[in-house]
Amino acid sequence: MGVKFLRYHNVYTGRNLSATGALLMDHKDYYRTLAAAHRGSELPFPKEEFDARLRQARKEMQQQGLDALLLTSPADIFYLCGYHTFEVSVHAALVVTDNHTLLQVASIETGPAVVTAQVDEVVGYRWEQLDEVLTPLSDSLSNCRAIAFDGSSPGLRYGIIHPLQLRLGSEHFHDSAFDLMAGLRLVKSARELDCLAQSARISALGLEAAIDAIEPGITDSEIAAEGAKAMHAAGSEFFSLAPIVTAGPRSGIIHVNHKRNPVRKGESVFLEFGAVWQRYTAPIMRTVSLGPPEREIQSAAELCNQLERILCEAMKPGVRFEEAAAQAQQAFDSRGADLFHSGVFGYSVGAQFPPSWVEGTGFIAKGQTRELAENMVFHLPLCLRLPGRWGVGLSNTVKVTRSGAIPITDHDGRLVVRG
Repeated sequence: MGVKFLRYHNVYTGRNLSATGALLMDHKDYYRTLAAAHRGSELPFPKEEFDARLRQARKEMQQQGLDALLLTSPADIFYLCGYHTFEVSVHAALVVTDNHTLLQVASIETGPAVVTAQVDEVVGYRWEQLDEVLTPLSDSLSNCRAIAFDGSSPGLRYGIIHPLQLRLGSEHFHDSAFDLMAGLRLVKSARELDCLAQSARISALGLEAAIDAIEPGITDSEIAAEGAKAMHAAGSEFFSLAPIVTAGPRSGIIHVNHKRNPVRKGESVFLEFGAVWQRYTAPIMRTVSLGPPEREIQSAAELCNQLERILCEAMKPGVRFEEAAAQAQQAFDSRGADLFHSGVFGYSVGAQFPPSWVEGTGFIAKGQTRELAENMVFHLPLCLRLPGRWGVGLSNTVKVTRSGAIPITDHDGRLVVRG
């Protein structure tokens, strides 16, 4: 199927002229020229994978009485058509109807749209002219009476959705796309599982290199650099989340990161890495004790391993997310009075973009009533922190099977001791 790109040429921009009056190439000419030789050259999966995903999305749309999906999350767009870029701060949108897909990108993203996306039509807008966004979207949705969007998506701008609702009627818009897409993305296909396995392999190589570098006096930033270098050398794409390395008292503070701090003998070093393969990430946590660990640190490591065993046993198809979390919470409560844990014992992972590798479609936590199914994949972020003193994190990414969850990463749960 040919991809159209000329629909709004005369509406928005004519050809640019140089100071001498010569014609200059604009993003529409760039698209045509590039597409002639490179269309689809970096599609992350075979065409049939995206065809199957789109069929399932349209089936769900029909069952829910929807005429269109308006998607603005980079990961949702990627999931249905393959489009990806490292520049995810600019507006992009995918419109899906029962017989058409339209991808809207900024002019600077013309190249990625050519080489990575499988869609019927691409429309561009000048990067610096957001007012060019609305007409293509409203035209593509003009005959739709039930349009699903994701109101929680960080990619959905009020300055776009609000004017669209004014033009087309707010009664036609339904904030239901998140649940629809979560239902599609949670269960991974065989090709997705292969990508996660590749990520797991490379994440482990990064951790190995980082652990080998740890010695008194090295900085947390230097440790992160060794891990990042190893992962990139092994084939990782740009990270959705940078390697996390903290040591000593800073390891007891959730979500701080490396910042040129030297590691001292007797401290614990917390590492959390996630390599990327076709945008898929399987994260792993490890902890290194620089010298014999304190008894409390060793006990926390043992509790992390106990929680993982409990979770993997509980995470069977048909079990609600919250039921698995409750079993882990009970074990934590019996031993963790002085320790901090986030309360999320697992989060879904898959294809994602900066600033996070968290897929966001499912959480093993209190109040989460969705049921587990085979081939759902979760990272189990089992990190226990004694505020002001230390943190211990030992985690795997796991896949749900009929008999429970099994690791796809190769972390053995061991607290590493160096020196």
